[in-house]
Formats: sequence, structure tokens, C-alpha cells
Amino acid sequence: MPDDLLDLDYQPHLPPKTDYGIAIIGCGGIVNYAALPTYRKHGLNIVGCYDVRPEAAEKTAAEFNIPVIWRTLEEALEDPAVEICEISVPPWAQMDIALQAIDAGKHLLCQKPLSDKLSQAAEIVYQARAKGVKLAVNQQLRWGQGLRAARTLIRKGWIGRPTDASIQVSVNTPWDMWPWLAAQERLEILYHSIHYIDAIRSLFGDPEWITSRHTRYPLQGVVKGETKTITILDYADDMQAMVADNHYNLSDDYFAVFRFIGTEGVISGTLGAMYNYPHGRPDTLEWSSKRHYPDKRFEAKLEGKWIPDSFIGPTASLMQAIQEDGVPETDGYDNLQTLRVVEACYLSAGENRTVNLGECEAIPCRD
Repeated sequence: MPDDLLDLDYQPHLPPKTDYGIAIIGCGGIVNYAALPTYRKHGLNIVGCYDVRPEAAEKTAAEFNIPVIWRTLEEALEDPAVEICEISVPPWAQMDIALQAIDAGKHLLCQKPLSDKLSQAAEIVYQARAKGVKLAVNQQLRWGQGLRAARTLIRKGWIGRPTDASIQVSVNTPWDMWPWLAAQERLEILYHSIHYIDAIRSLFGDPEWITSRHTRYPLQGVVKGETKTITILDYADDMQAMVADNHYNLSDDYFAVFRFIGTEGVISGTLGAMYNYPHGRPDTLEWSSKRHYPDKRFEAKLEGKWIPDSFIGPTASLMQAIQEDGVPETDGYDNLQTLRVVEACYLSAGENRTVNLGECEAIPCRD
């Protein structure tokens, strides 16, 4: 295999400075089983934590040897050691906390979705820009091992011009892990397929047309929202992408696969995190290129897992943006474009039609 194929460049790049003081705001499950284990692995500087439930903050602090437990949000934001606030709260609570942190001059890493209302997400982005605060959203699947490696191959031209993309997931999701999530009327697209939509945008840009169909499993009980969805993204250059997601596969045949086809080759792989979630397994990746090696198919062994390892990606990108006065890869404004596609999905499903992305303009950030 040639040397440039050996370098799939799928691991996040840490900037020179990584000792920014980080405040953890919200000590729920995703922080404890994904973010903080990864931060500990990379030696990041967690200066304190806060949660509206003091017992949750105490448990997290004990588990990860966090030196300070703030009793109020105000205490956290007034602490001069805090440079970055990582906010991990439900989306309807995020705006109030984010605006206070922005007023305090703290840089932000916000959980996805940035808000459950597009207008509120746009206001967060506007305020961060107006006050010179860097804002990143934790859309970390862009740094998932298989998809990041696929991005490298696409950008090196190994499959030629991309023409078709698909991400298909069919699993049995343990909704009992997130009782608050199961109660949401907007569920699968807003909280799960948003990852796949964002990843596709990172690879291929914004679609022009969106067609999305949503349904429920007949016996899903207290789980309110849509749990089975199929979304088609059509591009102006005839590129087409599909995201199909089923959270009620009660058989023993789970799958979580992606495939990107181009004029010169194909990339395929698995999203290991979705197998036996939350334990998961490493992603797999295969590809072929008739342009360069018409009779060969390559396979890569990828290290790490989407969850938790990719959680360092948005954080490292935010730190680099702070150092260089640049823009994080998952900058708030970019994330508004992902949320526009999400809104288009719900509009399409609600009105049983194909929607032009222009129908779902985010409220301008008052540029």
C-alpha cells in the first residue's frame, strides 16, 4: 500500500496549548461516560464542575478528581480560572446558561442540539459573535474514526467525484438511559440523526432539497417521538445522500453502516459505537479506487471509538480557534446550517413533501 494511503489522518489534532481552564456545566451521563474520560486521557485542565443537582456534581468530581464544585452557576462564571465553559444540559436550558457565560467572557463548547428552537440557537450564535467569544458545538461524529478517515480519502481524490452517500443504522436503542429524551415529541432527527446530517454536511456541504419521512414503532410505549426515519438529501450537482435510522430493531441483526460512492471508487464502513451501545467497538473502513488500483480493495484497522474518543475533536478545534483567533470546525454559525437541515426534515415530514433548504432560513445572526 502506498505511504499516502497509510496516513488516513483520522485522529484529532491537538493544538500546542491545551491547558485552558475548563468548567463543566451539567454533570449528566454524556459528560461522565464520554467527555471526561477522554479529557482525562489527554490531560486537559478541568478546574471545576457545577450541576443544579449538587449530588451529581459531587459524584462527577469524586470520579474524575475535579478540584472545585461550584454551588451556583454564578460562582462558576466568576471564577477567573475558567476560560472555557462546557455546557451539557438539555437544549431548552442551554440558551440561558450560554448567554450568561458569554456575558462573562467565557468561550463555549455547547452540547448538541444547540437549541430545540432555531431562533434561540441563532441568538446564542449572534451574542457570541457580538462579544468576541468562541463558540463550538459538540457535533463530534465529524471526528468519528471511520468518517474522518473517509474524509481524508475523499479529499485526496481516491473515489473521484462523490455521487452517492448513505448512512444506515438499525439497532435497539436503550431509551431507559435517557428518560427525559424519551419524552420528547421531536426525537430521532433532532437528537440522533442530527449527527449523521452534520457529518454529511462536513463531507459534502449543504443540500438543496430535503425529503424526510418519520414514523414510530407500534409498541414503543412511553417513547413519544419519531424513532424510525428516512431522509434524502439532494444536491445541486446531482449528489444524493440518504440517512436511514431505525431504533427498534428487535432482531439479532443490528447494523450501522456508511457508504460513499464516487466516479472512481467507493468507501464503506461501520459505525462501531452503535453496536451494543454504549460499549461499542472500533469503526471499520474499506475502500477501492479504480483510478489508482482497479484490482484491489483496501482495509484499514482504526484505533479508538466514536464514543468516547472523538469527543476530543470539537474541544481541540475550539482551543485552536482561541489560540489563532480563528473559527472552530463546529462553529456555532456552521451548526445553524445543520439545524436548518433538521428543521427542513421536520417540515418535510409534517407536510408530506420535499422541502427546499431555503424555506428553513435560520434567523440571521444580524451580521
